[in-house]
Amino acid sequence: MNDSVIIVSGGMDSITLLYDYQDRIGLAITFDYGSKHNAKEIPFAKFHCDKLHIKHITIPLLFINDYFKSDLLQSGGKIPEGHYESENMKSTVVPFRNGIMLSIAAGIAESNGFDKILLGNHSGDHAIYPDCREEFITAMSEAIKAGTYEDVEIFAPYTNINKRDIARIGMKLDVDYSQTWTCYKGEEIHCGVCGSCVERKEALAGFDTTVYQQ
Repeated sequence: MNDSVIIVSGGMDSITLLYDYQDRIGLAITFDYGSKHNAKEIPFAKFHCDKLHIKHITIPLLFINDYFKSDLLQSGGKIPEGHYESENMKSTVVPFRNGIMLSIAAGIAESNGFDKILLGNHSGDHAIYPDCREEFITAMSEAIKAGTYEDVEIFAPYTNINKRDIARIGMKLDVDYSQTWTCYKGEEIHCGVCGSCVERKEALAGFDTTVYQQ
């Protein structure tokens, strides 16, 4: 039953969700919004969608890079290093990014007769990303449902589990995490020291095949 669109970045969480709910997905959407690591992520999103025979599209949102303030963006400053939950990681927040992407996904879902939007946010995001928190997802889902004829809703099954839990799900599904991207710096290989890399290391401890700079 293909009743869903999925927002897929090419990172661990959304790729796991892609495999976990592949039988329900009619369309996968990746957004190119000008982040430092978009160019590394997007090919992995396409790779896995092709592997699973799921239609994939990439939508440019380059106005975000032009007008928003965030160190995650090409127009921003340096990516901070340290633990994901550290105060300095707040500089990587892209204001209302999920709200914008979910709104677009809602319009695409309704245009194609789908009534679910799959999103791979998780509990580790909650510390610094307000648009990943359960209260936001619930409110946004209610707003989208109220604003669509198809009663489109957000389905975010990983909201209250962490990245380690997601990695365990992915291992059971034989997800090849070497074909995913996490590092916010977007260099040739994962830096190993930015908050996103530190969290990746914690999630994949014991079965991590990622090559890190340090």
